[in-house]
Amino acid sequence: MATHHGLDLGPDRDLDALPLRERKKIRTGIRIFRAAIGLFAERGFDQVSVAEIAAAAEVSKMTVFNYFPTKEDLVMGPMEQHLDEPARAVRDRAPGTSAVAALRENFLAGLERKDPATGLNDDQVVLDVIRLVHATPALIMRASAGFGQQAQTLLAAELCAQDPAHDELTARIAAAQLLAVRLALVGGNHRRMLAGESADEALPAALEEARRAFASVEHGLGDYCADTA
Repeated sequence: MATHHGLDLGPDRDLDALPLRERKKIRTGIRIFRAAIGLFAERGFDQVSVAEIAAAAEVSKMTVFNYFPTKEDLVMGPMEQHLDEPARAVRDRAPGTSAVAALRENFLAGLERKDPATGLNDDQVVLDVIRLVHATPALIMRASAGFGQQAQTLLAAELCAQDPAHDELTARIAAAQLLAVRLALVGGNHRRMLAGESADEALPAALEEARRAFASVEHGLGDYCADTA
């Protein structure tokens, strides 16, 4: 996977604290990314060439490929830097904290800071990316492979490593459940943003839904939807 020279599009990144050379690299990467998303949003992913993106960003075509090795990376690369986030949340959790609690607190904290990875962000570029992914079959497939498979594999490996019994089956099941919850929550937040809600307006409901969703994993579904007739 491409590193994109450490490109981080988050609003909290303190560029002024970095050396000048690093700041220039990151700003160039952001300029290329924003130029690409603007063109894709206007004309569609398949109708825009890398040469056109390079011209819009005022860089060479080779510079674009140095930051984003493939055209799909121009959309998916920054998002895919979050693939190992669930695994890291488990690895870095405080002693005595369960995996469910670690991932719940990680997601709630992301909602509070309007992290695009939670789906709760109404920045126009973020909304353009969401629309673009949903409208482009190749990007949908890549998102599914990354966030539905690769992230799950990384989380399952971390859970198994942290489990004293090293129970691989339970780790795989737990990873699948926890990431399904996360994906369902992100999808719901995307729908809110695309429907025109602001992130601030949606935050209370998004927090409540996240707490409920993780609680369903923590306590199990039990007799949910049992036929009592």
